[in-house]
Amino acid sequence: MRYFFLHLLLLTLSLHMSASDSLVIKLYPNGTPNALDTKDNDIPTLTAFLVNTDEAAPAVMICPGGGYAMLAIDHEGFQIANWFNELGINAFVLKYRIGQWEGKGYRHPDMLNDAQRGFRIIRNRAKEWNINPNKMGVLGFSAGGHLASTLGTHFDNGNPKSTDPIEQQSCLPNFMILGYPVISLNQAFTHQGSRRYLLGATPDPELVHFLSNETQVSALTPPTFIFHTDNDGSVPVENALVFYMALKKFKIPAEMHIYEKGKHGVGFAPDDKILGTWPDRLKDWLQVRGIL
Repeated sequence: MRYFFLHLLLLTLSLHMSASDSLVIKLYPNGTPNALDTKDNDIPTLTAFLVNTDEAAPAVMICPGGGYAMLAIDHEGFQIANWFNELGINAFVLKYRIGQWEGKGYRHPDMLNDAQRGFRIIRNRAKEWNINPNKMGVLGFSAGGHLASTLGTHFDNGNPKSTDPIEQQSCLPNFMILGYPVISLNQAFTHQGSRRYLLGATPDPELVHFLSNETQVSALTPPTFIFHTDNDGSVPVENALVFYMALKKFKIPAEMHIYEKGKHGVGFAPDDKILGTWPDRLKDWLQVRGIL
């Protein structure tokens, strides 16, 4: 029993150390493009939770949810990063810019630019951080799931002519993980808050279609893990379903888990012993994909 509590203490200390020793990286150290102010919300960052391994390890960039109006950066960010570290996976929590209801805040493409820039930074420093460049994924919850799926469907191979080595990097993830994601912006089941904070009150219909990510899946979209709940009262499960069907149309490897019960925005769902098993299913999938 004494050894059990010692092990538990060491594990707890390691988690606290990983959080306190994390590295915060400004996405734009020379100034944020299109910045509206110089406050904390105007400075997008990556918080790196690095693992110490002999072999190059996988990495995941985490996009917390919050309806593009705020960031649930603890239970959909830092807690998730610590869990990935336990698996031997490097984790990076993205603090991206957010919008305002009246349209005075940030809008697309600022959020996507932040996600692309964050992913390029990880690729650019993969050797320095001992990251396997072929095992780099993105994870997103809710509106962060929309941002993650936008990264996986609106990507490029980098600009080889750029003088910035970061901008020369591809922003295409090798895999995606989507938790109760916002996907479509032009359907009856659209999360209207996310759409308004991202695009404003009267967006261009073509842009709405362009960012309805089930319409943007291609043969290059990465393998994807999805989980959602059937009675999600905020982001209907149809979002997950249409994205999964789009993946199947292009024969993209995918796994989806739809739980009957569970509210929106649960993170690890620590109070639900059934829904709280989704991390185990994700771990299985990561092993099936050869990421672990």
